[in-house]
Amino acid sequence: MSPNEWLAIGMIVAFFVFLLIGIPVGISIAATAFFFGYIGFGPMLFNLLPSRIFGVVTNYTFMAIPLFVFMGVMLEKSKLAEELIDVIGHLFGGISGGMGVAIILVGVLLGAATGIVGATIVTLGLLTLPTLLRRGYPKTLATGMICASGTLGQIIPPSLVLILLAEILGESVGTMFAAAMVPGLTLAAVYIIAILMIAKLYPDLMPPIPAEERAEMGRGQLIRKVITVVGPPVGLVFAVLGSIIGGIAAPTEAASMGALGALLIVACSGRLTFALLKEVAKATLVISAMVFFILISAQVFGLAFRGLGGEHLVARMFDWVPGGELGAMLFMLLLMFVLGFFLEWIEISYIALPLFLPFFVQMGVDMVWLGILVGLVLQTSFLTPPFGWSLFFLKGVAPKEVSTLDIYKGALPFIGLQFVAVALVFIFPSIATWLPAAIGW
Repeated sequence: MSPNEWLAIGMIVAFFVFLLIGIPVGISIAATAFFFGYIGFGPMLFNLLPSRIFGVVTNYTFMAIPLFVFMGVMLEKSKLAEELIDVIGHLFGGISGGMGVAIILVGVLLGAATGIVGATIVTLGLLTLPTLLRRGYPKTLATGMICASGTLGQIIPPSLVLILLAEILGESVGTMFAAAMVPGLTLAAVYIIAILMIAKLYPDLMPPIPAEERAEMGRGQLIRKVITVVGPPVGLVFAVLGSIIGGIAAPTEAASMGALGALLIVACSGRLTFALLKEVAKATLVISAMVFFILISAQVFGLAFRGLGGEHLVARMFDWVPGGELGAMLFMLLLMFVLGFFLEWIEISYIALPLFLPFFVQMGVDMVWLGILVGLVLQTSFLTPPFGWSLFFLKGVAPKEVSTLDIYKGALPFIGLQFVAVALVFIFPSIATWLPAAIGW
């Protein structure tokens, strides 16, 4: 190997070391890239950097990020999730495992409406975990359902993961949203089927809600609640996604409509205050700034890695992997899964994926199919011990009798179910590709 290729390897190793000692992601990415790139080429390597940063901050598609974040934070801060849990819990509470099914369905709705993993899990943990434990659900099963439900927003559109993957893969956001729709719902269906099977085999583990408790909310009141509580966020999600997938609006235009729609829903519910608006604006600014800082830092890393010959190094590495194109894909997905034990999805997306992408482009792999597979595997990073963020979020609000080990054990079966969904999409690519093809994307 050439000296510059050794520097490329050193840059990756240094990046992981910085992360492990606690240096923030964006700073780790930029610092290692500047240091090793400067050693290899001096300042001339970074002459292209200003234009690449300009390309990030003026990217029209990226304008959708703060708008979708605003939409999600507004719906989350308005306590929408609390009413959703109550209504859907009563809808399915009469069957064994009904509360588990309700939790997954709430995860689907909140994932599509907000996409904020931490908010969904904290809300579900505070409102449902004590109830589940009181009704006799095992601690591992209850915590596993909540953690898994909270991560659905990472694959069900509109999702920041899908927006950034679309940019990395060179596909339109609308195509990625359309491609992720069926796999995301398939994953939710896999969760629900597993819960109902466990309830069928072991009904005592997941008892139904007592009839007296369900009778507190009459049938007429329940129907009104479904219309007034579940209807508006579902309608908003369909309007936003439908306008993008149907080609009526660009992602940025649809995101602005979603932000305005969320504002109107909260205003009509009588919960819109200046304090709430200020809190939402601040949270949107912080989240968006973090994402854009990492995006800009990733430009430095990509420029330095390619300049040091890292792409050729990766291409030669794939020559050692047996099985050709499919073997290389399995190797990459397995590597991303392992990285998920230690890194967040955004680091894996902007560091690991671009390293491998040129090889798959050269092999003619369908980028949409590859992107959905990557998205599903990235989702596991929220559940994998020891650093899965879902596990940390739930531990922060769980009752004292629920240990960290209980939460880790509860997550493992759902990681396995996620791999069932990955296997289905890998074996049957049409699960991801038929909807974009059907609507002409």
